[in-house]
Amino acid sequence: MNPDTVVQLVRDSLMTAFWLAAPLLAIGFVAGIAISLVQIATSMQDTAFSTVPRLIAFLAGLLILMPWMLQKTVAYTGGLLADLGRYAH
Repeated sequence: MNPDTVVQLVRDSLMTAFWLAAPLLAIGFVAGIAISLVQIATSMQDTAFSTVPRLIAFLAGLLILMPWMLQKTVAYTGGLLADLGRYAH
């Protein structure tokens, strides 16, 4: 396997990981900003108030996005295994 193939494999795997993680990170970012605004408006600085809604937002996002994430993961893995003969030499 030549270095160009290795670089392409690593790049594809990192891009797949990025696109799988990006929606959940965006959900966490939006939830964090919203919670911070509520904390500023109410002057409530409780750590449970900032943690629990963020975890609920992540869980809801994960449950909603799970079919899409599994589809992307299966497609990437299927493509990788389909080209396995190309990587063997």
